[in-house]
Amino acid sequence: MATGRLTDRKDSLWSRIKRVALTDVGALMRGLNADDLENMERVLIEADFGVPATVELTQALEDEVRRGKLKTEGDLRAALETRLAAMLDGRTDPGVIARAEPGPTVVLMVGVNGTGKTTTSAKLARRLEREGRKVLLAAADTYRAGAVAQLQIWADRLGIPCVAGAPGGDPASVAFSAIDAAASRGRDTIIVDTAGRLHTQEGLMDELRKVVRVIGRRLPGAPHETFLVLDGTVGQNAVQQGKLFAEAVSPTGIVVTKLDGSARGGAVAALRRELDLPIRFLGVGEGIDDLQPFDARRFAAHLLAESPNSAS
Repeated sequence: MATGRLTDRKDSLWSRIKRVALTDVGALMRGLNADDLENMERVLIEADFGVPATVELTQALEDEVRRGKLKTEGDLRAALETRLAAMLDGRTDPGVIARAEPGPTVVLMVGVNGTGKTTTSAKLARRLEREGRKVLLAAADTYRAGAVAQLQIWADRLGIPCVAGAPGGDPASVAFSAIDAAASRGRDTIIVDTAGRLHTQEGLMDELRKVVRVIGRRLPGAPHETFLVLDGTVGQNAVQQGKLFAEAVSPTGIVVTKLDGSARGGAVAALRRELDLPIRFLGVGEGIDDLQPFDARRFAAHLLAESPNSAS
């Protein structure tokens, strides 16, 4: 997983922890006190870990320090990395997409406007085509003509068929038609890009539920994957969005986007911890190949690298 851009920042998370929480060189020998822990919690919360993940991590570290298991900065960093990797771990094969037998397989993409959902749909199509699948894209975001046009442009670039509906039309009808089109064209995988629903608009969430029902009636067992696409730069807002989407549909995993130099990677831990869904992919750039299967241990190592550019 080429995650160099994830650590492309002036001051690494570990550097901030050392500077703010470990100012006393004897902190580990005497045991972390309330001020040390409060400072560490502040650094983690500022990095978008959120309160539940932050408390879980700091309490576990405090316990190990008190038992004399962590005596050096290296010990503390290694323990934090191990704990973080365990928190992030969700499944052994995050990059493996379900395959329906018989097909076609339906992958539903959901999320609010601005998360990069349409581009992520194209990136996923590219990845699956490289794995030998025959993909069809469905532009079911009929409320935004720009979204339909964007997906069609990606489809043309990739040489992949795309089914689209009329502007303002029924998104569920587009998904239904896409399944018929896949069957007639010999396509084994359908990626359905849904409208960028505002999670506060119940009518739009009802529409999303309708899409899921129609897909399931047309193809029992579908959708076989439902990916919740969330913007890693918006912190706790992404957590709240995720909770409300999970009430409307049943996500099989999360795709976290925009994890470049401007993102605070703790949001990934917050999403995993608070939504109890596996992180499946990371979007780390704007290129068509910048969609990477999530690796919990490698992500934790990058996030806690000794220096901003020490991992690549």
